[in-house]
Amino acid sequence: MTKVNVALVQSHCVADKQSNLARAIEKIKEAAAKGAQIVCLQELFTSLYFCDVEDYENFKLAEPVPGPSTDTLGQLAADLKVVIIASMFEKRAQGLYHNTTAVIDADGSFLGKYRKMHIPDDPAFYEKFYFTPGDLGYKTFKTKYAHIGVLICWDQWYPEAARITSLMGAEILFYPTAIGWATAQDAATNKEQFDAWQTIQRSHAVANGVHVVSVNRVGFEQDGAMKFWGGSFVANPFGSIIQQASHDEEEILVVEIDVSKTDTYRTHWPFLRDRRIDSYQPITNRFIDED
Repeated sequence: MTKVNVALVQSHCVADKQSNLARAIEKIKEAAAKGAQIVCLQELFTSLYFCDVEDYENFKLAEPVPGPSTDTLGQLAADLKVVIIASMFEKRAQGLYHNTTAVIDADGSFLGKYRKMHIPDDPAFYEKFYFTPGDLGYKTFKTKYAHIGVLICWDQWYPEAARITSLMGAEILFYPTAIGWATAQDAATNKEQFDAWQTIQRSHAVANGVHVVSVNRVGFEQDGAMKFWGGSFVANPFGSIIQQASHDEEEILVVEIDVSKTDTYRTHWPFLRDRRIDSYQPITNRFIDED
């Protein structure tokens, strides 16, 4: 099929994991009632964004993937006939954890998972304390409704990740995300940061001729030092914003995407045709020193 309705569930979270899962289930049902066929949840939707501190107690939030939460979501997906993109804190083995997104098809089957490749370490984003970098490589998933690619938050800043996932056949790139403003920042800095975040993702849409769907959380969490800026959006294959959520409110956006437009944009703006793959070997260097 060429047209698919995607839902972006922009939400805030609370401390209780089961409450967050229950709220996500209700929002998925609401999205399905609005006609959604693919529903994307925000990054680490079953918990507060715990990476703002380094605390060993937070490892107790992790679970296997597939595991209890994906089993629950699998039954829901089958009942509603929707694809669910669910970002999880994965416990792979004792002492080994990943930031992982599961993809569940519309029949409830577990299609697979993507483990976040780029792991940040910034004030209030201490993800290297918790997560081992992904080792599954970049992934695409052939769902009932579309061939999709999934990347996660900090992956957003890397054109290489979007390019490789697109070259693997993804018709839509999904980015579950948790990003926000430090409350001490001024409005001009906030705007500059949001604009950069959105611009880099719009550029992935343009460079690869695909739709980009970015789903962020919203509101204050924990001590209020970070305000998640929401702004979840869908960009078309030329980077135009089709729809965008607010910076302050929980929202469910349901947006129709015509994946056949990829062929039109790629034909008229043939960036893939003109790639000089014979010249790109230097990109694998950490830095290109003069000598």
